[in-house]
Amino acid sequence: MHVADQDVCTRLTDLFRSSSARYRMIEHEPEGRTDIASELRRHPLEQAAKCIVVRVATGKRSRRYVLAVVPGDRKVDLDALAERFGGREASFASLEVAERLAGSVSGSITPFAFSPELELLVDEGLLVHDEIFFNAGRLDLSVALSVSDYLDLARPTVAPIAA
Repeated sequence: MHVADQDVCTRLTDLFRSSSARYRMIEHEPEGRTDIASELRRHPLEQAAKCIVVRVATGKRSRRYVLAVVPGDRKVDLDALAERFGGREASFASLEVAERLAGSVSGSITPFAFSPELELLVDEGLLVHDEIFFNAGRLDLSVALSVSDYLDLARPTVAPIAA
């Protein structure tokens, strides 16, 4: 297990316990692909929080990073992200940058922005459910979390960012 993986997982569980959040931990075979992880966790794909670190080029030498969270059955609309931030273009962050900012390996990124360098943006389509599912900073452990508790704890900006 990657050291940072444990840190994110511990940080999440501490956050959930201290706030009396309604959540369940789900152990499963190691998996980072949203569709397969959703099958292992036994929930509809649209309830999965697909978390992607996006780099938005805001100027010739300036950029910002966004943690884009969309329903598992949708894709991130990169053009919408670029437009939202007044950027020239948006692209997926490099694997190294995404993992550093998220604090966990690709495929286990959580819908919580623990890094001050990340802006959390969640598609409204994910929030129509009572509960969402996501990897807990590890490939072999996931969380089922009440949407209302997620909104209270993560305090994301909500916008239409899914294609």
